[in-house]
Amino acid sequence: MRDKKIFFALAFTFFFVVSHHIYPERIGDKKMNNNILDISVKDMDGKDVKLETYKGKVLMIVNVASKCGNTPQYKGLQTIYEKYKNKGFEILAFPCNDFGSQEPGTNDEIVKFCTSNYNVSFKLFDKIKVLGNDRSPLYNRLINNDVTEKGDVKWNFEKFLIDREGNIVARFRDKIKPESEEVIQAIERLVKK
Repeated sequence: MRDKKIFFALAFTFFFVVSHHIYPERIGDKKMNNNILDISVKDMDGKDVKLETYKGKVLMIVNVASKCGNTPQYKGLQTIYEKYKNKGFEILAFPCNDFGSQEPGTNDEIVKFCTSNYNVSFKLFDKIKVLGNDRSPLYNRLINNDVTEKGDVKWNFEKFLIDREGNIVARFRDKIKPESEEVIQAIERLVKK
């Protein structure tokens, strides 16, 4: 009986160590992926864009809308884009209609609105979902990582910063303006690296 207990104890220990090393997600200490470079998104023309093409760039990812109280943040986004684009900074904007149907337009209408009202020159992508079961894989990763606050995006113009290696490093809720001191300091830290 004693030999059986020792055998099962050793077998369990071996199984635990091996399975935790090979399959950490099967044990309670689930490791989360904090990097976005393995994800693909659609551009305004419906073409796939692999985010790995942005490796080496500092990114700000933001869900945007044309008929929102936060829509004037486009101006601040364009300002910081112009200030830091020569230092390897990019803004990836994802139109979203999840909040009060504040982005009802087609992709062409969205581009026209952004360029004619805010002279937007940063990259706009295909309209996506940031809430619910059909949330985009990108936003699923952005809101479920080990680095930033977890949980759903609460409104339009929530901002996520990504370092040059594709790692999620910061999250700023919608009320924090793009040109705010805390956002600028975070961008400056990343573009210096």
